[in-house]
Amino acid sequence: MNVTVFGATGAIGTLTVTDLLDRGHNVTAYARNPDKLPASWRDRVRVVIGEMSDTSAIDDAVAGADCVVSALGPSLDRKASGHPLIEGTRHILDSMKRHGVDRFVGHATPSILDPREKPTLQTRLISLMGRTMYPRAYRELLGMTDLITNSGLRWTIIRFTAPKDGPAVGDLRVGFFGTDKIGFAVTRADIADFTAAQVDDDRYAGAAPAISN
Repeated sequence: MNVTVFGATGAIGTLTVTDLLDRGHNVTAYARNPDKLPASWRDRVRVVIGEMSDTSAIDDAVAGADCVVSALGPSLDRKASGHPLIEGTRHILDSMKRHGVDRFVGHATPSILDPREKPTLQTRLISLMGRTMYPRAYRELLGMTDLITNSGLRWTIIRFTAPKDGPAVGDLRVGFFGTDKIGFAVTRADIADFTAAQVDDDRYAGAAPAISN
């Protein structure tokens, strides 16, 4: 499949690109800074450079894709302002509809519930921390998620709480709060692997599974 990855040079995005390549997919990476492109991508990854406000570059990246993966996440810098990823996500979704791309895989946190869930102590704690410690980022995540879930596309949103560095453990808890036992920590390598697996798997289409190690 042809897969376009936004946020491709981030900590999780880079690992996701590698996992997609290992699975035999053709990858287009959308990145803001060409200096962050791994040397190992040379001749293996199609690269489009642009900002999240650049509708022309986004359209170029999405054209010809079978699936779009977003590894974008809000800045946690307290000095950051505005909600650029909300508009950026809107541009991505608009481009997908223009080009007839209907599969979207993205990321969020358990502070945003899946429709089949009810709040638990764990989700309330995560939501409280997000609202009080990073209110701008929290609002941006809400806005991005709202656009995705109301897009009419075959979307999957992967939710996780405490990403950490380290090799993939391979032992994931996947499910929904109130029904399944989901922990807090999960390696970025495991997030990337699970993300890449959703590209051609509709098991969680229209759902927002939470994952942890």
